[in-house]
Amino acid sequence: MEPIRKFTGRLAPLPINDIDTDQIIPARYLKTTDKLGLGQACFNDWRWNEDGTPKADFILNQPQYQGAEVLVAGNNFGCGSSREHAPWALLGMGFRAVVSTYFADIFRGNALKNGLLPIVVDEETKQQLISLAQEAPESTVTVDLEAQTLTLPDGRSVTFPIDPFSRYCLLNGVDQLGFLLGLDADVSAYEAANPQRVNTHIVA
Repeated sequence: MEPIRKFTGRLAPLPINDIDTDQIIPARYLKTTDKLGLGQACFNDWRWNEDGTPKADFILNQPQYQGAEVLVAGNNFGCGSSREHAPWALLGMGFRAVVSTYFADIFRGNALKNGLLPIVVDEETKQQLISLAQEAPESTVTVDLEAQTLTLPDGRSVTFPIDPFSRYCLLNGVDQLGFLLGLDADVSAYEAANPQRVNTHIVA
């Protein structure tokens, strides 16, 4: 998992409320356990015609948003069924962070576990970012996970919440299993210093 510390990237606007996980990655793609290629299927039914050609009216297909790293979406992003494939697909499409006023809890948890940063902002900031992305798509914002800030082109910074464990994992590029494996030396040292004791207590 790639660490997230501080990066500057362009915005892509998707000002639609209640974008559910089936819109992010349709259920027919859930058969795979491999992340490879899921970026092509991200927002599949919105992005592609049946013959495989791109839909010109879908905003993320427009050339000015290619290569954007921060998606600015409507409220209640990631609602619907649980699927890790949703953050996998967004990462595969090139996004490192998603900004919204609210994320569905299960999606938020899956995103944090897979290296995608969900950034919660107030409604005014979200609208400012959407307007900025639509009117000046070359503009950039800076995400600083260590400081937990999102800095806009005008210099204004807003803070965003994240729990300490998820922040540690993202900063260090480890998932939950990687975190536990990183404690192997400490566990071995504890076991060496505390040899197994036999339970001699006998219940009558």
